[in-house]
Amino acid sequence: MYKRMISKLSKLNKNTVLIVVAVIAILVTGVFVSNKPLSSQVISFFKVGGSRDAIAKKSVDYLNSSVLKDGQTAIIKSVSEESGLVKLEIQIGNSNYTSYATKDGKLLFPEAFTMGTAKNSPTASSTPDATAGASITPANVEKVDKTSLEAYVVSRCPFGLQMQRAMAEAVKNSPALADYVKVRYIGSISGNTTIAMHGPEEAAEDRRQICLREEQPVKYWPYVACQMKSKDAADGCLSSVGVNVNKLNSCLSDKVLTYAKVDFDLNAKYDVSGSPTMILNGKEVSETPFGGRSADAIRNLVCSSLTTAPAFCEKKLDTAPAAASFSLTLTTPTGGAIASANTACAPAVQ
Repeated sequence: MYKRMISKLSKLNKNTVLIVVAVIAILVTGVFVSNKPLSSQVISFFKVGGSRDAIAKKSVDYLNSSVLKDGQTAIIKSVSEESGLVKLEIQIGNSNYTSYATKDGKLLFPEAFTMGTAKNSPTASSTPDATAGASITPANVEKVDKTSLEAYVVSRCPFGLQMQRAMAEAVKNSPALADYVKVRYIGSISGNTTIAMHGPEEAAEDRRQICLREEQPVKYWPYVACQMKSKDAADGCLSSVGVNVNKLNSCLSDKVLTYAKVDFDLNAKYDVSGSPTMILNGKEVSETPFGGRSADAIRNLVCSSLTTAPAFCEKKLDTAPAAASFSLTLTTPTGGAIASANTACAPAVQ
């Protein structure tokens, strides 16, 4: 997906390229967090131009008054010009960022891509390449003694929820599968918190699930199966499945960033962007040849890749596609919309 974007951009002149990639970057970066729509963060944040120092000052004033939250402050480190734009080196907390503003003072680009390098930064929704991993099938999958199936998701993506629902149902009916499957989360770290595709609420739920996965694994799958019934169910589910809330809060305060960093580093290793993305023994795999997003497909992915199949592999599970998004039902109700194969949430870059 990113290769297609870079190919198209290479046909433009240098100045146009910088402006275009900066606009793309503002859509996919997770550095600046605001409750306002991204479009309102980019367009017309002040009305007139001026000297580059004046534009720099207006840029950080805008960031500090309208974008940054939780006591964060932007400080100008240096100002210069590059490719017809005002280039700003900005420090926020302990991190430094390169940003750009137009000379008329109308547009601010908090971050831009360096051409020729890939960047993974989940922010919005789209559809990734549907052919990824499709060449691996039950007939040719590599067999190993101990298999590892990981699903990379974000907790508010309808299709990530669909995959988690299929996995939770598989583990519920064949508990031994829990030793072979794991959910990891897509995101990034900024300052002392995490950033997810669909905003702060999703990032908070991702952190909660990461802590349960790491410190209360017996509660993880029951909690996930409960909370995906409604986006407002989380608090009730913590109680109903018996989560140790004090232990959870301690994790959220002290350890979650350490746990999350492991997931996010693996995002980069496997070039993960779409939710869900399936990684089987270190290789991206499509669930479609194994039965789609169903409980039985999870069983099939695990069992097909094992040198010696355990007893649970003989037990066929539900083959119906799991319901997408928040749902009170395990599968899509009759007459309901069914997500097409490989549909996923991913950065909004065409």
